[in-house]
Amino acid sequence: MLFAKAKTDFLEYMEIEQNRSQKTIQNYDHYLTRLVDFAGDISIKDIDAELIRKWRLWLNRLGTNTSDELSKTTQNYHLIALRSFLKYCARRDIPALVPEKIELARTRRRQVTFLNEDELERLFAQPDITTLIGLRDRAILELLFSSGMRVSELVGLNKDQINLKRREFMVRGKGQKDRPIFISQEASQWVEQYLNKRSDTAKPLFIRYGGSKQVDLSGNFHRLTARSIQRLVARYALLAGITKHVSPHSLRHSYATDLLMNGADVRAVQALLGHSNIATTQIYTHVTDPHLKAIYEKFHHQTDNT
Repeated sequence: MLFAKAKTDFLEYMEIEQNRSQKTIQNYDHYLTRLVDFAGDISIKDIDAELIRKWRLWLNRLGTNTSDELSKTTQNYHLIALRSFLKYCARRDIPALVPEKIELARTRRRQVTFLNEDELERLFAQPDITTLIGLRDRAILELLFSSGMRVSELVGLNKDQINLKRREFMVRGKGQKDRPIFISQEASQWVEQYLNKRSDTAKPLFIRYGGSKQVDLSGNFHRLTARSIQRLVARYALLAGITKHVSPHSLRHSYATDLLMNGADVRAVQALLGHSNIATTQIYTHVTDPHLKAIYEKFHHQTDNT
């Protein structure tokens, strides 16, 4: 069987049987198409260790519009997509390379950027809350930090999804997994203030007020995009005089850091963040590292040499 035909079948399998998101399917299509770009529409049986070695070398030298080369992490995404495809072939009894033979490249441990209490206060103080847009932006910042939501989860929220009185609701995150979200009283109040100022009937929780179409009372509004929220977070961080790179994910990191520093168990934080693997949550071990010296000095027997 030719690769392109099997790829189409695999993507349909992901959509129908695995119920994967359209974004995930698009990404897998993109990664697997790059194998076609490199080798052509080859037979599946021709995908062997040597071909993959040459493809990896090709990927390593492949540039993008914004970089001279693909990062190791992005290269691994290509390999993960191919491994999933080969697992699909095994399920369908299509002769193919054993997916376990594909090893991922070693990557550097991610640098975690989080904001301290002073930086958070300065960031939250930037939106002009006398305007509807400023109220919206303050609510977004508060909600991101209070909930630890991914930006993709936040932009997908509708007004009828959140319960501001109970201060909890459900979101569907990566892998189509549902998890509970809890928010602070302060975040709830800012979202409520924003919603009370709105006079539209649009469903999205956060909408944009600009662009080619005029805002009116007919519900002809547009849901804010993840990119728009990334831009507004970066802009307010700059106005706050924060020199480090700040993104919506920085507020998610800050949420996790705050929980751990206040004594939350790493397994509980894993569940609250929606991480499927505890190793992903353990990138926050930098939080506990400063406590190691205190533990050492408290519990290790010291010899008095005086």
